[in-house]
Amino acid sequence: MKALVTRPRADAAALAQALAARGIEPVLEPLLAIRQAPDAAALLAGLLPGIQALLFTSANGLRAFAQASSRRDIAVLAVGDATAQAARDAGFVDIESAEGDVADLADLVVARRDPAQGALLHAAASAVAGDLSGRLAQAGFEVRRVQLYDAIPAEALSGATARALSQGEIGAALFFSPRTAATFVTLARRAGIADLLGASVAVALSPAVAKALAELAWQRIATAAAPNEAALLAALDRALREKGGQG
Repeated sequence: MKALVTRPRADAAALAQALAARGIEPVLEPLLAIRQAPDAAALLAGLLPGIQALLFTSANGLRAFAQASSRRDIAVLAVGDATAQAARDAGFVDIESAEGDVADLADLVVARRDPAQGALLHAAASAVAGDLSGRLAQAGFEVRRVQLYDAIPAEALSGATARALSQGEIGAALFFSPRTAATFVTLARRAGIADLLGASVAVALSPAVAKALAELAWQRIATAAAPNEAALLAALDRALREKGGQG
């Protein structure tokens, strides 16, 4: 069986390995391309003084910071385990994971940090899921948000992927963000395959991702029990067992 992987290329390798270990052939179709801000280093230079901790809501934000700054002596609070692992890979030492979503990260910050100890820096893209700054402002924190990269949506599905989906060759498609899901919906319509996905199960990282996918004619949409890769893979496993049982 084949499964569509829609993550940016830098995030897709581990997922592709996990699929291959299950006997599933990954089909890589990145729907967002990550582009570093050309002035990222200059932006950080003016914002880092007085920062007590760095906030990362994605591994892409972490990698963008690591590319733009050599600072590794600042505490990191990461939205989830994949982002925390990216921080370790980049050389950070003081790292905590919220093991969830933006709301969980805000709760972690409130539990671990004191507003009187300095501002927080949130490295992000132009589009941000959730209102992290707003939640933390209510708790008395100063959050300096900086756009270090942008995620550029693909303009079309590859011909091979569009054909494989329309011909029922891809049994599952995995989606990690509402923006990626919305991009896929747009591109599926553009390719004329919006009503030809009946052989594919969509697997969504969260209810928000599932909602964005609901406009298409999937066999079904499975949603992860928690917003992390392990839970998404568990949802995929369950969906495929149920799919096999129906056959």
